Amino acid sequence: MSKISLSAKLDFIILMCDNIEKITKRHKGIVKALEDFEGQMAILMAISQIGETLKKLPIEIIQKYKLQNDLDGAYYTRNYIVHDYEGVDLALIENMVRVHIPNLKIIIEDIKNNE
Repeated sequence: MSKISLSAKLDFIILMCDNIEKITKRHKGIVKALEDFEGQMAILMAISQIGETLKKLPIEIIQKYKLQNDLDGAYYTRNYIVHDYEGVDLALIENMVRVHIPNLKIIIEDIKNNE
């Protein structure tokens, strides 16, 4: 079990979500960010970090906030990014950045404010 506090883990997930948002704004959109080598690598790393950190949240928090599907999806995506040596489907990543990351950030901020 990680000794990093729940608050620190939540802050880190929020930071990674914010970083993805900054990267996409800097590139003037998600598609343009993913077309740029450095933008793509930065977004993929942030998503990987989100998946890894969600996996470390206490089961009580996962259950209380009904995060199991988010955790499974994020960790699956993390494994997909890290281990798919033939290439990552950027349409999947675009959808994640456009839909799932902003929704996850709202949930994580809610947890942060209530725990």
